[in-house]
Amino acid sequence: MEDKIVLADLRKEIEKRRTFAIISHPDAGKTTLTEKFLLYGGAINLAGSVKGKATARHAVSDWMDIEKQRGISVSTSVMEFDYSPKGAEAKEDETYKVNILDTPGHQDFAEDTYRTLTAVDSSIIVVDSAKGVEAQTRKLMEVCRMRNTPVIIFVNKMDREGRDPFDLLDELEQELHIHVRPLSWPIGQGQRFKGVYNIYEEQLNLFTPNKQRVTEKVAVDIQSEELNAQVGDEFAEQLRGDLELVEGVYPTFDVEAYRRAEVAPVFFGSALNNFGVQELLNCFVEIAPSPRPTQAEERLVLPTEPKFTGFIFKITANIDPNHRSCIAFCKVCSGRFVRNQPYRHIRLDKTVRFSSPTQFMAQRKSTVEEAWPGDIVGLPDNGIFKIGDTLTEGDMLHFRGLPSFSPELFKYIENDDPMKSKQFQKGLEQLMNEGVAQLFVNQFNNRRIVGTVGQLQFEVIQYRLEHEYNARCRWEPVHLHKACWIEADSEEELERFKKRKYQYMAKDIEGRDVFLADSGYVLSMAQQDFEHVKFHFTSEF
Repeated sequence: MEDKIVLADLRKEIEKRRTFAIISHPDAGKTTLTEKFLLYGGAINLAGSVKGKATARHAVSDWMDIEKQRGISVSTSVMEFDYSPKGAEAKEDETYKVNILDTPGHQDFAEDTYRTLTAVDSSIIVVDSAKGVEAQTRKLMEVCRMRNTPVIIFVNKMDREGRDPFDLLDELEQELHIHVRPLSWPIGQGQRFKGVYNIYEEQLNLFTPNKQRVTEKVAVDIQSEELNAQVGDEFAEQLRGDLELVEGVYPTFDVEAYRRAEVAPVFFGSALNNFGVQELLNCFVEIAPSPRPTQAEERLVLPTEPKFTGFIFKITANIDPNHRSCIAFCKVCSGRFVRNQPYRHIRLDKTVRFSSPTQFMAQRKSTVEEAWPGDIVGLPDNGIFKIGDTLTEGDMLHFRGLPSFSPELFKYIENDDPMKSKQFQKGLEQLMNEGVAQLFVNQFNNRRIVGTVGQLQFEVIQYRLEHEYNARCRWEPVHLHKACWIEADSEEELERFKKRKYQYMAKDIEGRDVFLADSGYVLSMAQQDFEHVKFHFTSEF
């Protein structure tokens, strides 16, 4: 009998969950949008801004000092809240549990974002109305397409001068290779921005700029005189004409097509002025998919399975600067996660228990007793986790993580304060486990080399070593072209290669052999001379 009850509970909890990521090019307004979502969810009463003045509040999701200084996100933050479109009168079964992952837009941290996308069921893409689709937006859309993740597009900054909405929609179709369907429509733009008409709910929302509080909406019939009275004759005529055109050009909205990732609904608004956001959220919780099955190497894992499974997609050091602790983020894929239960750590093949699993509101966290599929749980990590690890109730499963890519920029890292070598070591190890960058130790001279995807990461490492671990480092130039992981069928072949190239050999953090080629020519010569050695450019092979 008990199993049946648990299964019914499980289904109910899965239906309530919405786990998604907010993604975009830098500066399109992801973090601001996240803040407004939290405001509606009642998780905060006053929304912060990214570029907060000294007296103003900073965004909740940008909690690292460096994020506050630069006004950019450098690490994915996880937030969760309960939300009901009906507001305070909602019954329990109409309330949704929303898990948001705010990702960094800056391409130097793209890896963090790619990994995050493995842990969500849908995404919201934010597009700047003046700039349209940018380089990073395309890349991220590719990752969503690889995994068939449904997307909703939010066209932001309508209160600034930007491009014609029809031109924008055409560009979205062409650039992101997906059909679009507007579910709200702007009235005017920039200085003349009057509001949006919500096609999905058929009501008018008039624009009154207010950055921190929620504004009211007005229900108006589109054909009535009242519309003219609210927005003026010229705008009313234009709106009627535009809506006719929208209905004529775009097919009726089909929820199933959206869930299959064939159509992307489009909303217009201004996140900063809190406009058009609630419509987006209401529609989102209604149509977005609840947690979906996850592909493991052995089989497909359904969320409704009674046994718990989950995987680690991100590790963050120092969420609390007073305690040098690491937290591993675990996405629950099936079953129910319970505190203090014994679970099996597949890679280490041992049983682990967690006495204080946490759920987050960015940096503020609270202990949880249980979690359901779709939830993200923070597990205290004392060095047992790596990205991609699987936890189960006993089944031997391996979830596929996303690989780390071969770095493009390299520098020697040296400890600048010999008295602090312990702090320096610890800090470097934790930051590398977090996946900020990759560390190689040269076997020839035993020097440490840090490889990254972008320049900004070097600054972030230096800053975080100094401020979080009290250790100083200095960078020295090293001339390298590529790092490749090597393997060979026969041991002798590998040994011969290592002897010949001994000054170019290094070990990564896992202790695997890495060949550091200092130019494209050296690399292609090595590939020619040693036919039986395989060269890999991602760490998962």
